Amino acid sequence: MRLQHATWPEVEAYLQRDTGIIVPIGSTEQHGPNGLVGTDAICPETIAWEIGERHGVLVAPTQNLGMAQHHLAFPGTISLRPSTLIAVLRDTITSLSRHGFTHVYFLNGHGGNVGTMSAAFAEVYTERSMRFGPRSDAELHLTFGNWFAGPRVRELSTSFYGDAEGSHATASEISLSWFARPEAMKEVVMSPRIAPVGSAQCDADEFRRRFPDGRMGSDPSLASVEHGQRLFEAGVDDVWESYRAFAGRS
Repeated sequence: MRLQHATWPEVEAYLQRDTGIIVPIGSTEQHGPNGLVGTDAICPETIAWEIGERHGVLVAPTQNLGMAQHHLAFPGTISLRPSTLIAVLRDTITSLSRHGFTHVYFLNGHGGNVGTMSAAFAEVYTERSMRFGPRSDAELHLTFGNWFAGPRVRELSTSFYGDAEGSHATASEISLSWFARPEAMKEVVMSPRIAPVGSAQCDADEFRRRFPDGRMGSDPSLASVEHGQRLFEAGVDDVWESYRAFAGRS
């Protein structure tokens, strides 16, 4: 069930039986020579939509823009400042909480969002804790999960790609995005085959000097739609298990 495709009475009826929601969150950033700029949003969105269909969980609109300043030397990247993303997440959470959602699960597709999401959660909890007098509003639980970090996905990624998986523009995320958008497949010869490794803690120009084609330790020429389908099924199982434990679903 997708929030964008529901009417307000349908959302109100949903809240009578369930107060959990999944919010896909990603980024709009370069993903090497053969990866889509929208990869980090497409991957969690695809998994979240499937969980919504299979298990009747409400799925919010995808937060497509994330914290991606280190990719800004590559055309197509759009980044929010950490402070801007914190404000967006605070307002999203506050809106959902006002309606009665008590368990908000952010399904993340971009490692660069992790610190900012944690800071946003801390801001929300602090604001609630520091209100004057006893709190009378509903409980609120926040968490996030990285689709790429689940045990089934990690096992598959290791078996498919080994050390060539890397840490950005990885073969696994490219495969999943191609499964979701097979018309976007691209064959590109990687040179070098496995990209340099290193830290992304730098500004955009330094990042491009360190990683000239945008990849970090990866060989995404190994990606395939077939791998993407298997990673998709593994990701759905991983995330459903994680969400179910968080939200208390049977």
